[in-house]
Amino acid sequence: MIEFRGAGPAEFAERLDTVIDIYTAAMNPPEDQITGRKTIMRNHATYPHFQCYFAELRESSPDAPAPEPLTVGFAYGFRGAPGQWWHDVVLRGLEDRMGTEAANAWMGHAFELAEIHVHPDYQGKGIGRAMIRTLCAGRRERSAVLSTHDQPTAARHLYASMGFTDLLTRFVFPGGSEEYAIAGRPLPL
Repeated sequence: MIEFRGAGPAEFAERLDTVIDIYTAAMNPPEDQITGRKTIMRNHATYPHFQCYFAELRESSPDAPAPEPLTVGFAYGFRGAPGQWWHDVVLRGLEDRMGTEAANAWMGHAFELAEIHVHPDYQGKGIGRAMIRTLCAGRRERSAVLSTHDQPTAARHLYASMGFTDLLTRFVFPGGSEEYAIAGRPLPL
């Protein structure tokens, strides 16, 4: 059975090796990017209103004590604010494409879904969808925003099926070359 367990910044930091293992299995990034990604994730845990959930598989047997759960996914986000790199870059991109008023409507009081990953062995079972719902439940922000590869991936399909619409497409972050889609939807889900 999969359970979702909330974790604050301290536990998230303690479990960063597990987080990176799942991220690496799901995303298959170049080896030279993993240390930087770990630093970015550790920094994210310091952002305002940080919230994380772990998807844990608990297998129980009536004859044996409950073993430690296996972490098969994680998702986290926080309230975006000026001075945060992703927030500022995306806000500028939206202002250029949609105008200041529309950009502020999306980003002015937004919950930024920073990372949502499920180990490949457990993908396609509704875990990602359930983590997003759990993560966004009760949030007071007016919108949820995220970035994803601008390709027809399973993740992109999931976000669209949950009501996220493209705000920007073919968006390239400074210093990068891959194209991303910036998607958003009003809260609550």
